[in-house]
Amino acid sequence: MLFRGMGWARPRFLYAMVMLGVAVCAVPAFAQGGPPLLTTDPVTPGPENLEINLGVMPILRNNTKLVQIPQIDINYGVGEDIQFTVYAPFEWQAGNGMPDVTGWSNVFTGVKWHFLDHGENGFNISMFPQIEIRGSQASQRTGIADPGTRLELPLEFSRKVGPLEMNLECGYYIPLNSPRTHNERFIGLALGHDFTKKLEGIGETYNDWVLGAPPKDTFFDAGFRYAIRPSFIFLFMAGRSFSPNSSGQPEFLAYAGMQILLDKNGRSLHHEK
Repeated sequence: MLFRGMGWARPRFLYAMVMLGVAVCAVPAFAQGGPPLLTTDPVTPGPENLEINLGVMPILRNNTKLVQIPQIDINYGVGEDIQFTVYAPFEWQAGNGMPDVTGWSNVFTGVKWHFLDHGENGFNISMFPQIEIRGSQASQRTGIADPGTRLELPLEFSRKVGPLEMNLECGYYIPLNSPRTHNERFIGLALGHDFTKKLEGIGETYNDWVLGAPPKDTFFDAGFRYAIRPSFIFLFMAGRSFSPNSSGQPEFLAYAGMQILLDKNGRSLHHEK
């Protein structure tokens, strides 16, 4: 959603996946995608449960600076295996010699279906179709939002292999009523480790490629989730592109925010079962 126009740096991407897997296999691990990572996992919030992620995400390049403040991600569970999602970022952008601009970027809305559920220790798959809605005319004029609509078609996989649980997500963006004519594909791998009952270390490698268009990019990041209380989880990650700063690809990206978990249609705080 955030990194349009990234390319397939195949050798570096595969090397990063292998090294991250080796590092995490050395210790007991439990990983899941979702904020603060870009890779999403198959899990849904559960019936009548709300998951609200409120964050700040800066993305710095050698010629532009972008900060999503806030980045709003709301997920609602319908039954055990269905999730409704709305994602809306408010952005501040600054470029060399250009005035600062702010506004709401493109909104995403969709439904996740966790159609293969073999439990925490088994193989899980979900599909998560979403619609990227065109931005307002004001945001389009400033470059904050893109025109037209697009369909996002991802699949999410998770599997626990011994002490390691991996989350893999891959998918396509397909232009519908949009002047953007290129399809786009993405792939992400997330891994992690529970250091304590409250603290989970996480990391991912992620690639996003507009077919037939530059630039090329693959990035990595690492961070953690810390459960202040069962209903309030602090989220953090930081990373950068594998490419040098002069490439125009992300020199630095990060996420800091809070995940709020609510039960019974948001009427009560989440409690551990």
